[in-house]
Amino acid sequence: MAKRFEEKVVWITGGGTGLGLALANEFADQGASVVVSGRRADKLDAVVEALEAKGVRALAVACDVTAEPQIVAAVAAIVAHFGRLDVAVANAGFSVGGSIESLDADAWRRQMETNVVGLAQTARHALPELRKSGGRLVLVGSVLGTLGLANNGPYCASKFAVRGLGQALSLELAGSGVSCTTVQPGFVESEIGRVDNDGVYREEWTDKRPSKLMWPADRAARVVVKAIWSRRREYTFTAHGKLAVFIGNHMPSLVYHVAKAFGPK
Repeated sequence: MAKRFEEKVVWITGGGTGLGLALANEFADQGASVVVSGRRADKLDAVVEALEAKGVRALAVACDVTAEPQIVAAVAAIVAHFGRLDVAVANAGFSVGGSIESLDADAWRRQMETNVVGLAQTARHALPELRKSGGRLVLVGSVLGTLGLANNGPYCASKFAVRGLGQALSLELAGSGVSCTTVQPGFVESEIGRVDNDGVYREEWTDKRPSKLMWPADRAARVVVKAIWSRRREYTFTAHGKLAVFIGNHMPSLVYHVAKAFGPK
């Protein structure tokens, strides 16, 4: 039985941990050669070592998506190594938390530079190669691209922007042979709850997200890869995520009152 991504080359930013790592494994299981990017070389090397031990062709390319020259260099390295690029997953991101009143302009810039500008430039520089292969572009957003929550203003704003970017790109790419899939996850196991406002991982922190609603990353990766294969324009997953997006789109007043009642005081 043929695998969905046999002989395809997949690039995943933020590929060293969490959903990015799980996607690397799932794409590999579906026959792809896998490239992982991120800022922590040790994490990337560990992913590649594990994939190669399974007979998968894999490559680690260090890349901070807030530095455009590094994105350009990453695409060039992928093409030099594998000769093509079929899927680009713009997954790198983090969350700035705190009330709007408490956050200075630098905190906002850090959030937007990674989650919005970095994502957009990843798409921009991957697209020439994706056009050659009739490939797939993937933007990783969040259900908080539909819902605004207190003390999460910068993150929500960035993910609202990702959703808008996905809708714009889907129109711009119509008829080109390249699809754009915007993924909106609910709660998925990752390090995001243990990364501070400067983007630094804090091992000693406890993830405060609701554990009972958390999807394992490998389960999330399976449904995401299926959606990418199907060239879905927008894909929301986890039951609570789908419910939240539906209510956010159709009953915003209800969202406001529920969030006000159960949110931070």
